[in-house]
Amino acid sequence: MKTSFSVGSFVAGVMLGLLLAGAWFFNKNPSLMPASSSVLTANSKEGSLPESGAISVADQRAGPEVIVGSVTVPPPGVWAAVREVNGTDLGNVLGAVRVGGPRTNVSITLLRATEPNRSYAVELYRDDGGGTFDTAVNSVYVDFDTGTPVIAHFKTTE
Repeated sequence: MKTSFSVGSFVAGVMLGLLLAGAWFFNKNPSLMPASSSVLTANSKEGSLPESGAISVADQRAGPEVIVGSVTVPPPGVWAAVREVNGTDLGNVLGAVRVGGPRTNVSITLLRATEPNRSYAVELYRDDGGGTFDTAVNSVYVDFDTGTPVIAHFKTTE
């Protein structure tokens, strides 16, 4: 009987063994597992901001700018965009600003002012490095745990 052995199958076996050993090791030592964090996807009243990436915005007066309470994202940062809300759908982008890392009281100047007693949202987008905001190019920033877009809703007053 002749047995054939290849280096590729040996390497694959070693990798599988290391993967299984790692899974066993982390299962026995849960304190060594990386802590998971979720992204805040609602108004700041929902709770404290996690470290991985978050946004909070309070209800505010209608006008030509929106103040975002905080944006907490790792470098290189994101675009924060104000969007109209039509029922349950996000509508037009009214303005956006580049946020390079954690910041508070972020001012977003709008192309068209918000109107009193309406719903709006601030949505985060990844930066493609092009220097300008474009919804066709910049992808939506998502929560790593849930895969949902990071959005904070707010309402305007008079």
